This record gives sequence, C-alpha cells and structure tokens, in this order.
Amino acid sequence: MAIKAVAFDAYGTLFDVYAVTSRLEACCPGKGGAIAQLWRDKQIEYSRLISLSDPTASGSQYYEPFWDLTVKALDYALQRFDIRLGDADIQSILDQYHSLDAFEENAAVLRALKSAGIRTAIVSNGDPAMLNGAVRAAGFDALIDDVVSVDAVRHFKTTPQAYGLVEQTLGLKPCDVLFVSSNGWDVMGAGWFGFQTCWINRAGLPAETIGPRPLHEGHDLNVVLTVLGRQ
Repeated sequence: MAIKAVAFDAYGTLFDVYAVTSRLEACCPGKGGAIAQLWRDKQIEYSRLISLSDPTASGSQYYEPFWDLTVKALDYALQRFDIRLGDADIQSILDQYHSLDAFEENAAVLRALKSAGIRTAIVSNGDPAMLNGAVRAAGFDALIDDVVSVDAVRHFKTTPQAYGLVEQTLGLKPCDVLFVSSNGWDVMGAGWFGFQTCWINRAGLPAETIGPRPLHEGHDLNVVLTVLGRQ
C-alpha cells in the first residue's frame, strides 16, 4: 500500500532523550545514566497513568502537559537517588529538553523525504513549546510539515485520541501513513490504530510480545528511505 506521509515520534526517534545524561553526570557523578533512565521511564509512566485513570471526583478528565510531567519525573528520579540539587542545576538540566540533540542521520533523511515530496509530521506527547523548541534547535523547521502535539486532545499515546490527530491534521487514513518510532510500545499502539509502522530499534531490543509486530525495522532512521524505496 502506497505511503502518502511519514509521521515521526519525537523523543527517542528524532531527538535523543539521553542527551541529558552528560549534564546529569556532571551534577550527580556516577549516577547520571541511571537517573536519566529512571527519569525517562517515570515520564512515560506518568503519561500512561493520566491516560488510563480519572483521579478527579467530578468525573472530568485529569490532564497535565508533558512538560509538567517531565519536571515532576525528574523530581522523582532525584529523590529516588537521594540527590538534592540547587535550582540553577535543575534548570540547566531541564533546559536541555528544549534543545535535545538530534540523531546524526536524521537531517539527511528528512531532506531526502522533502526532496521526494513526501509529507512529514511529528506526532508527540510533547506539548507545543517543547516540540517547537526541539525542532528549532535541530534546524528542522523547514523539513517537517506538521508538528502535532497530543496537547490538542489532552490524551497521551497510545490512546486512539492521540493517534487520531494524524488523520485530523493530515487528512489521510492511517493505512496511508508510515508511523515511525523508536519506542516499541508506540509502534505497537500505532499498529493497533491502523498505521503502517516502522520501528527504529537503536538499542537492539526484542520486539514487544503482544500486539502487532512492526511492519519494518531498522537500527536508525535511514530505514525509512529503504521502506519508501520498496513502494
């Protein structure tokens, strides 16, 4: 089936969430990597808890922007390791999330898609300020056609409301879109929703053992060009 657009996850796929490790290590010697991992895990866990739960007595949906969850997940990770940092150090760590490093091959892949006339989008849990800052810092402004935040529907991935934003924004059916993510759970959810899927398995992890397997898989973003070449 022909692919009419490519929708990318942001964090871990286009932008390296572990680029914060060096700054964490400078502030927390010997613990930077472990804190970065727990921070990321807790960040995603909080988004799932909010999407799956309704902690308000009134029955209205509870929601916090992804930036707020990111701040609170860092707070938890530091407490878990019994580390107390000053406000300036914490702010310097958080500031990196607005300018995370892009993976080395990404710009060239995005330029190739642009040259081929393939529409591109980011679909992310990140709120607009986070995403716009990361896109701008990476120099991707002219390479990404649409930046889509789940903030518009106040539901995090992997809810249907989050993935449905692709159809609403691009005007395409899920089967016409290649959804690209480095997160196995995200690829699984996207497959359930009906997207063609591509897993960027940078860490060489096993595939999820529930749900649909990714249709395509590669160790970096260059696999997207290979997939498109098979059409």
